[in-house]
Amino acid sequence: MKMFNQLLAERQRTLSRRELFQRAGTGMGSVALASLMNEELFASPKANSVPAKAKNVIFLHMVGAPSHLDLYDYKPELQRLTGELVPDDLWKGLRLAFIREQPKLLGTKFRFEKQGESGTEISELMPHLSSVADELCMIKSLHTEHFNHAPAQLFFQTGFPRFGRPSFGSWVNYGLGSENANLPGFVVLITGNVAGGGNSLWGSGFLPSEYQGIEFRTAGDPVLFLSNPSGIQAADRKRIIDKINQLNQVQLADVGDPEIATRISQYEMAFRMQTSVPELMDIGSESKQTHEMYGTEPGKTSFANNCLLARRLVERGVRFVQLYDQGWDHHGSVFSNMEKKCKQVDQPIAALISDLKQRGLLDETLIVWGAEFGRTPMLQGKSNAGIPDNVGRDHHKDAYTVWMAGGGAKAGMTYGKTDEIGFHVAENPMHVNDFHATLLHLLGLDHEKLTFKYQGRGFRLTDVAGRVAHEVVS
Repeated sequence: MKMFNQLLAERQRTLSRRELFQRAGTGMGSVALASLMNEELFASPKANSVPAKAKNVIFLHMVGAPSHLDLYDYKPELQRLTGELVPDDLWKGLRLAFIREQPKLLGTKFRFEKQGESGTEISELMPHLSSVADELCMIKSLHTEHFNHAPAQLFFQTGFPRFGRPSFGSWVNYGLGSENANLPGFVVLITGNVAGGGNSLWGSGFLPSEYQGIEFRTAGDPVLFLSNPSGIQAADRKRIIDKINQLNQVQLADVGDPEIATRISQYEMAFRMQTSVPELMDIGSESKQTHEMYGTEPGKTSFANNCLLARRLVERGVRFVQLYDQGWDHHGSVFSNMEKKCKQVDQPIAALISDLKQRGLLDETLIVWGAEFGRTPMLQGKSNAGIPDNVGRDHHKDAYTVWMAGGGAKAGMTYGKTDEIGFHVAENPMHVNDFHATLLHLLGLDHEKLTFKYQGRGFRLTDVAGRVAHEVVS
């Protein structure tokens, strides 16, 4: 502590008394002063907003891209043509990620039924989700521009296929801010390995780093280095943070770098999180009925646990919760792998929807389910005689399915349509930029006005594209 005092005194001696009073004498007030001096940098886009339907987002990204043809988009004609070669006119000039020789068409082996009053078609792989079909807004016409995982993941999450742009969650955090001073505005939960796009999928890009996603772990420290080192008490940690931030405040007043303001706020946030986060992560305090509904196992890492944590986070005012679930890249044994993965996610997703609804939170919480692209209606693998069990599906960018629930999305609706074999969009196409524009609209943000000036021009999530699909807004 003596060292901190010496450093602070030395730094302050380089400033006159008048400068010190003007720049740092008001303590944390210097942060507010720096914000005013950088008004364009920190300007809130709320003045440019539209009426909001949703307050929070829970975004479920199935990493690797599940087969929409085996989940939501049933094609009788594809079933009839299974085993036949892809037509020459479709195959000519077609570029796929891995398939090189003209393949055979592949329907699904799973039964589909119309569910609920809406008649939404869902595969037998998702029986629990079928029970809440009338809450879903199914979009069957999404299309993207990239068929390799990392670029497509980046495009789906940032609107740009290369590193360096802010993620969707960061844009929302920047646009709306947090409702809980003791928790980050943007939290990330992961099951399995990190996606190929890495932590750029929840990074802040050129936005101030305070808007990036913070990864919470379900084993060990929820946030790395959150706990105090051995021998350090809470009061000791607070004194250290106070002294560090006094130095940071002087530096901020001297150079006006907004990243220093971020550092100050993050030190303070980390200290408050030492109390708020352990209580949040303790799902053992939930009722037995809740655990049975989600299929959770306290003390373990699972997608079910993360769904329950997502509900606890939005309950506490966290603006954006991102769940990544790895293991959906099925180039082989697509049918058996789909069964395995759907058993892991079906029950907790349905429970999340039902739980939010019974707590009165679904109307203000937008749930998004999707992936970086879809899967081909032709098989990948050897198929000289019949259709072997180990065939898979390749990446498919031209048409796939995502869905929304709650948060102002039109419940019980199916939007868009693919052709007879599920290859091309046939009705109401929706580009990823359009999807982002629509999600922002539901949150009360105009995608054309939510901008940030960087390197001489204004940037936005949808760049120079994007159209709000008002048809899916309730």
